[in-house]
Amino acid sequence: ARLMAMAVNCAEAKDGEPCAECDVCRSIMQGNNLDVQEMDAASHTGVDDIREILDGVRYPPASLKYRVYIIDEAHMLSKSAFNALLKTLEEPPSHALFIFATTELHKVPATILSRCQHLSFKRLQQVDIVSKLQQILELEKMVADEAALERIAELADGGMRDALSLLDQTVVALPQPITLRGIEEFLALPPKLASLRILEKLFTPDP
Repeated sequence: ARLMAMAVNCAEAKDGEPCAECDVCRSIMQGNNLDVQEMDAASHTGVDDIREILDGVRYPPASLKYRVYIIDEAHMLSKSAFNALLKTLEEPPSHALFIFATTELHKVPATILSRCQHLSFKRLQQVDIVSKLQQILELEKMVADEAALERIAELADGGMRDALSLLDQTVVALPQPITLRGIEEFLALPPKLASLRILEKLFTPDP
């Protein structure tokens, strides 16, 4: 959501991609630009929380081209909060952009969905996660076995944030180079081969 806020406001964007280096991009990435407001709907579910946001919608942005409202876990909003949003979504100001992030799209009312453009994000492939982890380690001048990175990617189950969190834990706790055995011992995981053999025994009928 922040990347999208950067893309629509970055003066140096190329083919829709923000530069991530200008003052606008940096202020949005750091979360301190007043024209980009974020709200966690998991803890702010009521109509009063939405009205507090909507009070500023009619005003033009102070420094950016678009005023962006990011609502995370949007499916957690109450029915009255969604209803309060409807009128603004039907006739949004030209300078305002609403971004709703949710992992449970089916819980968002159809009246809201019909007024939004839906972008669905899929889990990353394991090979893509491994490639990104390798890039990060090269930049940080650290070393890890490919098998170790593949194990991290497997545990992350398609989530780059989880993969980065696991990598961060292991580089702090383990000596260089990071190995598959080191990761399995640190995370108290059974060796993958042993797990496969146990499963094979469970599903192979005795002679």
